[in-house]
Amino acid sequence: MKTDFRYSTDFYGISAPELKQTCLHLLCTAGEGSFVFNERCYHIVKNDLVVIPTPSRVKGLAAHADMQVEWFAADYKFLQNQLPSNNYSIGGSISLNQDPIIRLTDEQMQQLLCDFHRLRDRMQHRHLQFYRELMGSLCLTMMYDIFEVHAQRDATDSHTDRTAYIVKQLMALLSTGISRTERNVSYYAERLNVSPKYLSATIKRVTGHSVTSYIDRHTVHILKDYLNDERLSLTQIADAMHFASLSYFSRYCTKHLGLSPSEYRQSLQPR
Repeated sequence: MKTDFRYSTDFYGISAPELKQTCLHLLCTAGEGSFVFNERCYHIVKNDLVVIPTPSRVKGLAAHADMQVEWFAADYKFLQNQLPSNNYSIGGSISLNQDPIIRLTDEQMQQLLCDFHRLRDRMQHRHLQFYRELMGSLCLTMMYDIFEVHAQRDATDSHTDRTAYIVKQLMALLSTGISRTERNVSYYAERLNVSPKYLSATIKRVTGHSVTSYIDRHTVHILKDYLNDERLSLTQIADAMHFASLSYFSRYCTKHLGLSPSEYRQSLQPR
């Protein structure tokens, strides 16, 4: 069985190659250390939470002798698939790409440690029939606890530069559900009065991810809502989402859900 989850207390372990496709969540429980992310050096101390969706970009790790950490990493796509159709995670990931550290209170630290430990303990139960569903629900609890503290941090942030404006406008467009029918970068570039090249470069520089990845992340939520409605045939869904053909619709589902439309619907049925 593929191992999508990792837990460790080794700070230097966050640079391991196998974490490349994960999202890393690290808590500093004592001491201090530092790392470089996106060519910028960050210093962390006790009660700091670090969230990095692409650990492969972390380098320059340094830790004092008294530093203690606990971290949990999970497959990035697996985590995204757990999230319901609210888009805070997308806006939050943009902010965290610019500053991956969140200062926690003692109470918040203890809450997240409890989340980590529940995940650590249940990671050992891979023999369970609903192991991935169980881990998904625990990951979702952890993510909402992180959203809560992150939202408090971002409530005081303000960004007025043009690049931040472009990013926010793109996210605002996507939050309307327009990706149900519009999934080409050129459409969004035209709506924002910029070139596709400029939009792509700006989003990549600010967020670390492509425009297409954000379009797809919004679209997947819509797609799952349609597939969850058994009154709709697959042909009706493909037409409603303006896919050129049923076969293209099926390939899109397989790529982003890991299952064909029919298989996804079968997975929803009681076993």
